[in-house]
Amino acid sequence: MISRERDMISREQYAPGAAFGAEVRKDAEEWTLVLVRDLRHTPESVWEALTDPEHLREWAPFDSDRNLGTVGTAKLTAVGAPTPQVSETRVKRAEAPKVLEFNWGGQDIRWELEPRESGGTRLTLWHNINRGFIAWGAAGWHICFDVLDRLLAGRPIGRIVGPEAMKFDGWQRLTGEYAKQFGV
Repeated sequence: MISRERDMISREQYAPGAAFGAEVRKDAEEWTLVLVRDLRHTPESVWEALTDPEHLREWAPFDSDRNLGTVGTAKLTAVGAPTPQVSETRVKRAEAPKVLEFNWGGQDIRWELEPRESGGTRLTLWHNINRGFIAWGAAGWHICFDVLDRLLAGRPIGRIVGPEAMKFDGWQRLTGEYAKQFGV
């Protein structure tokens, strides 16, 4: 359980916790990062945060030009990139509030939301990612999930992605922990 003081941290005080809830699945040269996080929020509220452009702007590493809750084309813009990176994305599957699948910049992303008996949601992310960046990807999504959890709890600290995430205390430690865990 998170202490009340930790819940009330400001953006400046934020530091990512220890690496957890991640694994790598390898299929020949294709690597998939799998991250699992239990959130205290309903699948419906988590779904909205994963699909609604307003919510995405608060926590995700990309902006979307439309709601991702329906199958079809969307434009995702990477946040924090040195030059604008806009990807035409195809939402392949959108089954609210259970499964969301799309391709972002040539990488497949799949989100699964499962209601927990105790309340809340088990959120699982599958992200096909280049082996050389898998520890960075895990650390980046770890921070995004922390920010998402605070947003859903009504205590937003603002999006922390890309080069900005790398400036936070704990970034190097976190990427090192994931690299060790994954054997890279």
